Amino acid sequence: MEKANWWIAKYPENRRQSAVIPILWLVQKQEGWVSEPAISAIARLLTMPQIRVYEVATFYTMFQLEPVGSAALIQVCGTTPCMLRGSEALMAVCKAKIGPKDKLSSDGLFTWQEVECLGACCNAPMAQINDYFYEDLTPETMAQIIDDFAAGKAPQAGPYNGRKTSEPMGGATTLSDPKLYDGSAARAIRIPNAPEKA
Repeated sequence: MEKANWWIAKYPENRRQSAVIPILWLVQKQEGWVSEPAISAIARLLTMPQIRVYEVATFYTMFQLEPVGSAALIQVCGTTPCMLRGSEALMAVCKAKIGPKDKLSSDGLFTWQEVECLGACCNAPMAQINDYFYEDLTPETMAQIIDDFAAGKAPQAGPYNGRKTSEPMGGATTLSDPKLYDGSAARAIRIPNAPEKA
């Protein structure tokens, strides 16, 4: 309750409902998901209609309204860049190792979902697992990540093809070529419709 009150105090008294997202997040971090009783309690705490809390909770894919796997919630991006780079194969691995999409695995350890863009298109295909991004995945790396979580290990987040963040595969190039910044590439050009210089 202390953390919830801290978030509520960040907003003016007449705007306390603005704390709905952080408080939903607190509940989910504590319980693993957001239950109907939790939505009711948040509504009472923020003095807002329960349907408004429910609307926020259902709008964002980060909020789970059913129990999810205790080891990992795997959200595989299914939008165009990831699909073109192989996310369907990642989903096939999830289905084979975990079971049907949007369902709790039989051992209670995993849930996997197909979600909309997570904003790491340059590292496609990728998945968000719990709170972290796993990028540049292959079916083999996805299978290994699932196996690691099942064994209680914490797989390293980030790109899985050896690059750092979202740099080009050959490494950084733009800021490493001094000729780009010595002025030798600059030249005078004529701008269309500009008056002639005397």
